[in-house]
Amino acid sequence: MEGISGTQQNRVSPDTPTLREAFAVWLKVGLLSFGGPAGQIALMHRLLVDERKWIDEDRFLQGLNFCMLLPGPEAQQLATYIGWRLHGVLGGVIAGLLFVLPGAVVIFLLSVLYYLFRDVSVIEGVLFGVQAAVIAIVLEALMKISKRALKSRAAYIVAGIAFVAIFLFGAPFPLIVVSAALIGFMSSKAGRNWFLVKSNIAAETENVTASKISARGAFIAAAACLALWLAPIVGLWIVAGPEHVFTQEALFFSKMAVVTFGGAYAVLAYVAQQAVETYQWLSPGEMIAGLGLAETTPGPLVLVLQFVGFLGAAHGATGLHPVVAGAAGSLIVLWTTFLPCFLWIFAGGPFIEKLRRAKALNAALAAVTAAVVGVVLNLSIWFAAHVFFRRVNDMRYGAIDTIVPDIASLDWIAFAIAAGSAIAVFRFKIGLLPLLAGAAAFGALITVLA
Repeated sequence: MEGISGTQQNRVSPDTPTLREAFAVWLKVGLLSFGGPAGQIALMHRLLVDERKWIDEDRFLQGLNFCMLLPGPEAQQLATYIGWRLHGVLGGVIAGLLFVLPGAVVIFLLSVLYYLFRDVSVIEGVLFGVQAAVIAIVLEALMKISKRALKSRAAYIVAGIAFVAIFLFGAPFPLIVVSAALIGFMSSKAGRNWFLVKSNIAAETENVTASKISARGAFIAAAACLALWLAPIVGLWIVAGPEHVFTQEALFFSKMAVVTFGGAYAVLAYVAQQAVETYQWLSPGEMIAGLGLAETTPGPLVLVLQFVGFLGAAHGATGLHPVVAGAAGSLIVLWTTFLPCFLWIFAGGPFIEKLRRAKALNAALAAVTAAVVGVVLNLSIWFAAHVFFRRVNDMRYGAIDTIVPDIASLDWIAFAIAAGSAIAVFRFKIGLLPLLAGAAAFGALITVLA
């Protein structure tokens, strides 16, 4: 593992910090990283580029572009990448862990409280209000992703096909990702700039000597991450068996770690579909509540998967106390979701310039991002149907496999809270935490008065 000794040779600016100084700042980033990836990236830019000048603007953007090519939460991977550039593998591990751990601890505690006290009437009201407000949050995310992704006719077509495939036919998310990537890749190879991908070939100021020095340690760390990722899965398969909930969670969320292109909202639709309908680890309402809880915590939004893992294990691991089983499931999901993020950074970091200059690869990513718009639209409809209506029926007719809400079961109060939340978000630009706090308070009040 690379240590601090490589810092001077791997210096990115005259103001490179000591490891202790960097630790304090990464902890601050982890504690304050609210607001999704945009807010998290902006926070790192202010602390690292503007205030401390530990890394310059070009290298910050270079790292961000690289991380957007990878599966997984780009903000956490950007922290890992910058930590690696500053202090080698040890710095990358510290930055990545501190970005995730504060939020992971909070989500775990919220998961325990949710499991133990969700049937208390006031808590039910709080969760009811939060679930309704989540609809507005997802719609806002859909708008932001659409503006970034849909810049050509081909992008709109891919988004539409992705929506129809997942909403009407239940197409697996990995299949959608692979298909969109192939469309983008082949279009670029055929000389068609369907997704308006600009060349990333530009003059770089990368320190080539430093990159070569750091490459060997990064590759060793990547191999260690791969072994650490796979070993527990093999162990669970042998000890608990393939049908045990711990093994199923390890396999399922490992697959998610490989195909989570496009951010957290992209994968939530598929996780909701599989965790709720296929594995039956939790109910639709619990899935929506988990997203609401994850929105209130620091760290990447995909920490909601930790909530899914907790409830799935608490419900499905017989012979263990539910909270103990939930804690194990939560740890399994954290391990299989975030350990691969370190693998991608350490394996790809030394090739950052080549990856950024690969036009076909960038075209594939652009097509996947366009498909994500359709997937998030499906997520919005799925969430809205299960929040606004007390009864949602499955409809299967031939190849069609979708949902149809019972109009007579419309919950007008949930609809009103969601509509008010949407007005607060889009008209008055209310922040995330005040929005969720207000919706939670209103939901609790309605429950008390009912």
